[in-house]
Amino acid sequence: MKLRILIALAAAVSAAACAGGGGGGYGGYGYYSLIQPGPERVARGMTVAPTIRWNRAQRTYNDISREENWTLNGPLLDNLSFIGGLESGKAIVRGQRRQERQVPRFRAEMSPPELASMLETFYRVRSGSVEFAMTGLVPRTFLGHPGFQFDYTHLDGDEVERQGRAVGAIIDNRLYMALLDGTRTHYFPTALPEFERIVDSAELSH
Repeated sequence: MKLRILIALAAAVSAAACAGGGGGGYGGYGYYSLIQPGPERVARGMTVAPTIRWNRAQRTYNDISREENWTLNGPLLDNLSFIGGLESGKAIVRGQRRQERQVPRFRAEMSPPELASMLETFYRVRSGSVEFAMTGLVPRTFLGHPGFQFDYTHLDGDEVERQGRAVGAIIDNRLYMALLDGTRTHYFPTALPEFERIVDSAELSH
């Protein structure tokens, strides 16, 4: 996740390979650096405190400036994305000009259902997801502010069943969000408790 799902990957590589020996690579998606447990500034706008080791993805051209992506076992298996203060009027993805259907730009006045719809369009347009279904949308405090929790399932472009949870809030007209996406079997449910700890630990940073 990135806030896009990394597809067309030849194989998922283990987390040890990501971090060992200065960082391994996943196909053409760059290298990974090890994140140790403890406070970590992410996505230029938040500080979180993981309790286990993660692997931070190297930034790519497709990343927006306020995005950061982590994984435990490889991006096809689990992916944790952070959006750290996206400005109103900006897109959560880059390079949409050639898309027949574009992902709506974030607007500060968006309601939680509109934000959920924006994410759904993102997955359908950029990741080839089909059979996307929202399974829950509830209020939730994030970063000490009123926010939302959006739960969903989808079938990705490789026909793998996936599950996701996004937790976020609009603060001072900027979007802050943490999003976990992974295979519905094993990897998403296994990573979810750690995701919840990370969400609960999140604080604003400037």
